[in-house]
Amino acid sequence: MSAKKYPHLFEPLVLAGSTVFRNRMFASATGPQFMTAQQVPTSETIAHYERRALGGAAAVCFGDGMVDSEHGRVNWNHIPLDQRTSKATLCYATEVISRHGAVPVIELLHAGKYAINSALHGNVIYSASDGEAYGVPSTAKTNSYSGAGDREIIPVYEMPEDVIEETIQKYADAALFAKNCGFGMVNIHGAHGWLITQFLSPLTNHRKDKWGGSLENRARFPIAVMDAIRRACGPNFPIEMRFSASECCEGGYDVDEAIAYAKMFDGHLDLLHVSSGQYSGAYAIVDMFVHTFPSMFSPDGANVPYAAAIKPHVQMPVATVGALADAEFLEEIIASGKCDVVEMARQIICDPDTPRKYREGREDEVRKCMRCYACFSNAQLTNGYHCAINPAAGLETVLAVNQLPAEKKTVLVAGGGMAGMTAALTAWKRGHRVILCEKSDRLGGVLLCEHEVPFKKRLAAYIDQTVRQIEKSDIEVRLNCEVTPALVEEIGADEVIAALGGEQAVPPIEGLAEGREAGIAVNSEDAFANPDALGEKVVILGCGLVGAELGIYLNGLGKQVEFVEIDDHINLGRNHLCGTAIHIEFRDRGLAPHYKTKATKIEAGSTGAVVYCEGPEGAFTLEADSVVIAAGRRPHRDEAIALGTGVPGFAMVGDCLAVGDIMTANQKAFSRALDIGKNVW
Repeated sequence: MSAKKYPHLFEPLVLAGSTVFRNRMFASATGPQFMTAQQVPTSETIAHYERRALGGAAAVCFGDGMVDSEHGRVNWNHIPLDQRTSKATLCYATEVISRHGAVPVIELLHAGKYAINSALHGNVIYSASDGEAYGVPSTAKTNSYSGAGDREIIPVYEMPEDVIEETIQKYADAALFAKNCGFGMVNIHGAHGWLITQFLSPLTNHRKDKWGGSLENRARFPIAVMDAIRRACGPNFPIEMRFSASECCEGGYDVDEAIAYAKMFDGHLDLLHVSSGQYSGAYAIVDMFVHTFPSMFSPDGANVPYAAAIKPHVQMPVATVGALADAEFLEEIIASGKCDVVEMARQIICDPDTPRKYREGREDEVRKCMRCYACFSNAQLTNGYHCAINPAAGLETVLAVNQLPAEKKTVLVAGGGMAGMTAALTAWKRGHRVILCEKSDRLGGVLLCEHEVPFKKRLAAYIDQTVRQIEKSDIEVRLNCEVTPALVEEIGADEVIAALGGEQAVPPIEGLAEGREAGIAVNSEDAFANPDALGEKVVILGCGLVGAELGIYLNGLGKQVEFVEIDDHINLGRNHLCGTAIHIEFRDRGLAPHYKTKATKIEAGSTGAVVYCEGPEGAFTLEADSVVIAAGRRPHRDEAIALGTGVPGFAMVGDCLAVGDIMTANQKAFSRALDIGKNVW
């Protein structure tokens, strides 16, 4: 049905005369997860990419295929395409992806001046021109916004012409190796500041020879790479290139020059993949990250205008990427001629079945990426992709194993927040009888307070979607029902999953209790839910993730916001990349927290309050119409533990176990529910 509803989205595409892509939705490149010491992908990594093919994507792209391990490696876990140790594994990977009807693709990457890993191994690193690069920070907080910070400066040398020719050949050799391993297309990474961008950009290319100067000369290197690949792999092997249509920074090329470049690339490429941004300078990761990977604050389809600007000027198909999820939007992009292909990376991690569900008419079942960066943050910290709202992400190998049927149980889930709903749905899908109890009058838990926040629209959609899934299931839902040990005994539950959440932690500040009684001091949940009641001047006690996002929301409503934070940075937990987007919002909105500062007293009056503070420079006061408490949460742990007495099976998930984020809550709930009634040999 949806193939007719979205005819352009599901129209097959033929590239290079013979390679057929079953629809216009490609799984864009993400780096490999788990690798052996020889940089060979493990079975867990292959299963992760295979899952995308099973979900209906037309192309599945392995990221970070390294064309020059000696001079071009930025991270240790990139796949070396100039070494043949990975051939058997890559052949197996392309076989399993092709088996499900997708075209396997691999990215060709050379980091140029950012080849930090090559430099750490004592190798010279090159760029279009001489310069400097920044090495790994010797000291850095994962939550910091320090830009380059305390980093070693690494010299970068202008690439000699003989090395240019060698590098061009290495791209061709890598592409041929990939073809021989069964990949059906290669994607040259020519965006975001890597080597090819370094030749294209006036910021990094200051050469006086034929490889620099004019636009034509700066385009010479990438075109030579394209042509070398064509010669090596033949005319029927498609070549894609990711391309920044604007460097999005002062001194870089803009969309007009990008159009000129695209016209030069036409005839040398089979697909131009339009992105944006350029990592240049010491603080580039901070300023550019939200261009290369749009945040929750970015508009949907952030790069669509760039693709639309280029499309009329070229004959080759054009793809775009970034903040894409909704079927109607994807269909409109292609139907209106803005581009020919839509590529998704985080959305496919969030829901690898996105193309399949759209084709089958199950739009309301598609989980929409919240662009919260939990996946990227986790990948940087642990080298594995996990998703805040898809607890199955990263468990592809585990879930692929044929499990014995579960021994059927009666499962009582106490608490209807996200952890409780995830546990209930997972247990029900495993065939158990499930009773879900929620003490309030609706499901959704504490996150319901953020339902109207514009940049949290995907979170609101996820909550609503999960509630709908429960409504369609056979789960018995009891609202306005607080679970007690007596109720557990009455139901006769075999298993209890306690998902009781927590409550606002209230710091011991003089006068705060009186302020709460007077309605001048409120919890962060109440502030999110009813911002109009706060007045114009708001002081937020605490600048963790909740406090920071609340401040951005209130600032967007025109309120004056001050933060009082006892630490020296925003505490974001594991999701440090979300901090990048938040800090940029703070900077652009003029929000400056009072760090290393504590509130010592709240003096509430009839129309507002005075907050007495102690900071690094001494005492000061802040006037406020309202004071918002955002100082963390206290878990309902004792209440949860009381439910487990005398029950054969018991587990705690979510904030009642340990206050955390939605990803942790979902993962724990999913895994604990999977274990219920599990038979073993």
